[in-house]
This record gives sequence, C-alpha cells and structure tokens, in this order.
Amino acid sequence: MKRKNASNFFSEPEREKISTLVKKAELETSGEIAVMVVDASDSYRETEFLGALLLSAFIALVAAVSLHQVTIWSYIPAVILFWFPALLFVRRFPRYKLTLAGKTRVVEAVRERAIRAFFEKKLYRTREETGVLIFISALEHKVWILGDRGINERIGPQLWQTLAGELAGNIREDHAFEGLCAVIEKLGAVLEEHFPRAADDTNELPDEVMV
Repeated sequence: MKRKNASNFFSEPEREKISTLVKKAELETSGEIAVMVVDASDSYRETEFLGALLLSAFIALVAAVSLHQVTIWSYIPAVILFWFPALLFVRRFPRYKLTLAGKTRVVEAVRERAIRAFFEKKLYRTREETGVLIFISALEHKVWILGDRGINERIGPQLWQTLAGELAGNIREDHAFEGLCAVIEKLGAVLEEHFPRAADDTNELPDEVMV
C-alpha cells in the first residue's frame, strides 16, 4: 500500500468535493475555513539518527554473533558500516521515528507546524479575524484546528480539540475524507451560529485544499 503524503492524501475528486463543501459551509457565515495537508510536521532528525544507530547496532550484533566475531574491535566498525543503510531504512519508513520521538514531542511538532502554516499562508489577514485552519499532518496522523483571534473570542479551544480528535480518529481508520467532510459541516454550523454572514461579506481564504 502506497504511503500517504500531502499530494495523495486526498484524490482529485475528493479535493473537489472538499472545496465545494467549504464553499457551502461559508455561505451563511463570515467565518473562513481553510484546509491544509503536509507530509510531516517535523523531520525528527534526532530520532532519525538514534533509530539508525539502534538498528545498525542490532544488525552488527547479529552479524558478530553469526560470524563468532564478538569483539569490540570488530563490532564498532560494523556498527559504523551498517549505520548508513540503517539511516536510509529509517528515512524510507519514517513512522518508525515517531515511536522513538514520543507522544509529547509529536504533538508539539504538529502544533508548532500548524501555527507556522497559519502565518505562512497569511490566514490571519481576514477582515474580522475569523479564519479557521484545519491542519492535517499525514505522517503523524494528527490534526490541529486553529482559530484566529476573532474566532477564539467567542469559541473555546475545547471545540477545536473535540473536532480535531474526531478527524484524527477517522484518519487512523483510513476514513480521512469522510471525517474531514463531517468536521467541515460541524464547523460551518458553529460558525454560522456565532458569526452570521454579513451583507458585504467576501470570500477571503482559498477553498481548495492547500498542501
């Protein structure tokens, strides 16, 4: 099965439906919904090297035992020799890095990347500060929902955490598209309640999935 990344996380027909659903959700609200998918929130470089070291050490140990050459003078060079292919392996299968990184490190990485994306894409520039970012990190299977200042004055973070948790659960069960559609609909209803559409409202953020 092909590993999901930002470019293939949603199919083209799914992207079109998501864009249509965002437009529909924004019809009755001045709130602006943006969806973004990234390959990963961090390179986790420290765990990448640690994972390669542990793997190369294990392979070197197996090789040393098999060849009956269990000495420090043969083991250390073997670890160094196997470190490079081990590093390539860890990079080829990056989810192994997440186990070594730990839950707290991963959650913090996704949070920081979502905040950076919010400012990189200038989502804070809406007239009434009513932008909401649904941020999906493909590698981590995690979601972060971030509201602008105008949104957060009326809606507490508990809602974002609940919706993000629902979507993340759907992603882990390989129902990312269905989960995202449900979250967009719920978010649209909440925004309509707190931020009804003004007569002069304009569409200020892209409706398409950003990668």
